[in-house]
Amino acid sequence: MWKEIPEKVSQEKITFDVREIEPMLAGPSLKLEPYEPEMAKLKDGNYLYIRPLKKEEVPQLLPFIKKLLDVDHDFYDIVGVRVYGELLGWYRDRLKDPYFMIGTINGKLAGFANARVMNNGIHISLHSMAYVRGLKVGAIMYYAKAKYAFEKLGAKEWWSTFESYNGWKRWGLGMAQPSYPWPDVQHELGGAKVYYITREYWDLSVKQYLLDYIKTDLVPATPEVAEANKELIIPESPLV
Repeated sequence: MWKEIPEKVSQEKITFDVREIEPMLAGPSLKLEPYEPEMAKLKDGNYLYIRPLKKEEVPQLLPFIKKLLDVDHDFYDIVGVRVYGELLGWYRDRLKDPYFMIGTINGKLAGFANARVMNNGIHISLHSMAYVRGLKVGAIMYYAKAKYAFEKLGAKEWWSTFESYNGWKRWGLGMAQPSYPWPDVQHELGGAKVYYITREYWDLSVKQYLLDYIKTDLVPATPEVAEANKELIIPESPLV
């Protein structure tokens, strides 16, 4: 945009150091309480070890996630491209207050979950994924991030939406989640309908629903399990 100035000035050209611009683009970050690693015993006897994804691990994970873009069933392609963008947004400081968790089994990547803080009351659920089948890893990852939001970060509401029919059936319908009027309130993932859980509803119903479904619980990770998952092993391709 160009407009003539209304007053004489001593300097008609002003330059900026990009470090002065970065705070305007990235914005300040909330200081979130860290997620402490947990584990859940799986029905095959192994343990799913859940921990925060490290920012420096993002470049290692991106090629794996990128392969989902070629999977044209059950909406994996759109979930893949959105997760790829969310990871890159965090890595480039272009995503506000996200948290990313990974689940590993003896070091091998088995699950992923992420969300972000919109404000001190509302948390936005983004995605939960499993890369192994038959162990309810995706459900455990969803439980882990929702529990962290409510019980560690003090969320008052948890906003979700669903790309797939299975996701809507399991979490939207399964939890009997109410929704806000649409299009008045829209989720940031494509402007879809917002389904929400309040802290009261979490305590009264949803938490128990998830525990009954996954048939296990999260406990602090033991040193032995943490050691067994010390090295992150990313599979050649996601099993979806």
